[in-house]
Amino acid sequence: MVKFLGQEEAIKIDQELFTEYCFSVDQLMELAGLSCAVSISKSYPPSEPNSSPLICCGPGNNGGDGLVCARHLKLFGYNPAVYYPKPTEKPLFHNLTTQCKAMDIQFIDQLPDPQTIDAKYSLIIDALFGFSFRPPARPQFAEILNTLQKVTIPVCSIDIPSGWDVEKGCPPEGGLQPEMLISLTAPKKCALHFKGKYHYLGGRFVPPKLEAKYELNLPQYPGTDVCLKLD
Repeated sequence: MVKFLGQEEAIKIDQELFTEYCFSVDQLMELAGLSCAVSISKSYPPSEPNSSPLICCGPGNNGGDGLVCARHLKLFGYNPAVYYPKPTEKPLFHNLTTQCKAMDIQFIDQLPDPQTIDAKYSLIIDALFGFSFRPPARPQFAEILNTLQKVTIPVCSIDIPSGWDVEKGCPPEGGLQPEMLISLTAPKKCALHFKGKYHYLGGRFVPPKLEAKYELNLPQYPGTDVCLKLD
């Protein structure tokens, strides 16, 4: 069985990918975002007239995964829009934003009310918080989560359902309940509490020695696929 990671172990693996295996942040982000876009296309194929996902991006690396995902979804035939309420001026994120805008991906300044979201978009892609998140969310993002909890269109979370404790799952005060979860590198312990329809593993980049060291027991990806649906 694939290993479900605790928060500290997930952080250690991430750091080891950077230090011991010399992956760059943007390299891992590109691989992760691509695997998310492919996973989404398998479960929610682009179709007319409404294939317009709204990608909600946070200020950290999870938000960067969302920006990369948006770019690939555009190439796959979707019409994505991005809500990026707290952009960072770090060069990597500035570049990702520029790439999206150069592909005519719309950035919205305000998150609409739930009814408007349901009418205008086909899917929410939750890229707000990653595995370094510790509840509770700051007021600005708590308000965003409150809105997203009320939508009726499917929600797809990247790596961690936003608002969740990385190990314990959804807190009593509430968090998103996604229909789809895309775990990156390896699932985190909170994924044991996921009750949605689709759970994918993405990020086919883990070196075999690292997998063996942490006993990840990753499943075999089929063919050349960059993602895998978990049972």
